[in-house]
Amino acid sequence: MPNPPATRPRPAALPALSPTTLLAVTGGQLVAAPRTSPESGGPAAPESGGPAAPKDVRRRAAGQRAARRAPTNPYLRLLATPGARAFTAGNLIARLPMGMLGVSAIIMIAGSRDSYALAGAVTATGLAATAVVAPFTARLVDRFGQARIAVPATALAVLGSLALVLCVHYDAPAWTLFAAYAATATTPNTGGMSRARWAHLHRGDPAALHTANSFEQAADELCFMLGPVVAATLCGALFPEAGTLVGASLLMTGVLVFAAQRTTEPPPTPRNRTAVSPLRSPGMPALLAVFLATGAVFGALEVVSIAHAGGAILALQAAGSCAAGLLYGSLRPARNVHRRLLLCLTAMTALMSLPLLAASSTASLPVLALCLLLAGAATAPTMVTGMTLVQRATPPGQLNEGMTLSVTALLGGVAAGAAGGGWLVEHTGTVFGYAAPMSAAALALAVATAGAFRRRPE
Repeated sequence: MPNPPATRPRPAALPALSPTTLLAVTGGQLVAAPRTSPESGGPAAPESGGPAAPKDVRRRAAGQRAARRAPTNPYLRLLATPGARAFTAGNLIARLPMGMLGVSAIIMIAGSRDSYALAGAVTATGLAATAVVAPFTARLVDRFGQARIAVPATALAVLGSLALVLCVHYDAPAWTLFAAYAATATTPNTGGMSRARWAHLHRGDPAALHTANSFEQAADELCFMLGPVVAATLCGALFPEAGTLVGASLLMTGVLVFAAQRTTEPPPTPRNRTAVSPLRSPGMPALLAVFLATGAVFGALEVVSIAHAGGAILALQAAGSCAAGLLYGSLRPARNVHRRLLLCLTAMTALMSLPLLAASSTASLPVLALCLLLAGAATAPTMVTGMTLVQRATPPGQLNEGMTLSVTALLGGVAAGAAGGGWLVEHTGTVFGYAAPMSAAALALAVATAGAFRRRPE
């Protein structure tokens, strides 16, 4: 009986193939190999031996294309952050009125009541109320979120501005002007909220945060340079209340646009029993003292320059600061931020002596204008470096409160500097009045040099 035919083995099931798989015969066996080797830059099988997932390949390719398209300019790269342009646009709209509302109130009240003393007292009262209320508003922003607090707080401030317009228009008693303008103290610190968003989006990236802080400082300078001009133009060309009405409308519109960008908003940080005020953070009190003295530089320079040559010349100082801030942001961030602050304060002290030298040696306004332009070159880098130190000294969940405290100190310094500069102008003349901003800058340098605040790890 013939032997039965030998049973032929069943061929093994072929592995699942992908479009990138190549079939080959080696040693009498059918094998599958990647069509392109990893060295050639094409898709390769993962370490597990299976073919590369199409989604992973597409994701890697998209990342490579995005890296090739990334702009080299640090500011363009910053604004390329998803959602950044939208909240920046809203913030700029809301920030412009910060330079408009005070000037508009002075023009409106002085024109109606024929008293600059009353107008100055009303705006000073609003500044004092802001110094008290702003830190609490910022604390609520940190605790409950920017959108939930900023919108109603802005609405209250806008109602205060509208009440001031009505009180002036209908010749209400003087005390109502103080009450109405004090209500505007609930205005949130939009610059601080914007910086908090950058810190949230670029945490762990010192270079991006350096550029962001420089951009925000330049935006501050631009708004405070354009704001008074816009306010004076509106009040003069239309009617005295126009500056306040337009400013209040821009403020509300800008905050609504800013708050609507929820994807870039930092998450709220509910306070617990162990949370303490940023005032108790190491180094924060002395940092605030530096901001107080720096604010005195701005306040004294403003009053003395207006008395000596008129307010228009101040735009050059702001322009110099704005340009210096943008240039500073394109540089590499400092490895030792504390040392950089000392250098910036030294430069500011030296440059603030130029207006004094120009006013005492010549009556030429172009020379004084050039000196003010140069004097502004150190203010923005000083503010950017100081804000960087404030961000490092403040707990992450209290950034809005910490930065608002620094702005409050700055405003307090502006008020003190304006008072000191005005006293010098009245008793010694405008020439020696320029000694006030130089002395305030030297005071800020002395506080920083004394090492009154301990450096955090860099």
